[in-house]
Amino acid sequence: MRSAFLQAPEIARRILVIRSQRVIIDSDLAALYGVSTKRLNEQIKRNARRFPRDFLFRLTPIERDEVVANCDHLAKLRFSPTMPYALTEHGALMAASVLNTVRKTPADWLRYAQGVTSFTGKSSARRRPR
Repeated sequence: MRSAFLQAPEIARRILVIRSQRVIIDSDLAALYGVSTKRLNEQIKRNARRFPRDFLFRLTPIERDEVVANCDHLAKLRFSPTMPYALTEHGALMAASVLNTVRKTPADWLRYAQGVTSFTGKSSARRRPR
């Protein structure tokens, strides 16, 4: 049985650099978590105090058009009446905490953690002192 969650290389391909920050678009994050974009955005609005400015931001129309032009899988955003959210690494982790529907197996968490390290390019695991 194939997992509904994206594999780590698929996650890494969906990370974009916008405003000099590595972000993932809300529709891609919703696919990662197995929920609709509408549900994700509802939870972001409902828990707005948990998402400071450095966790997420809305794209401008110019940024959205550029993202749509460069990312074929985001073509559906072209005619969207609302601007999508762009979430940083911390925003993506906070979104996981506010979504009650996210249920993952240990293997899914491992793939997710591997994908999240793509934001920073390094592992968040601590190294032992020698």
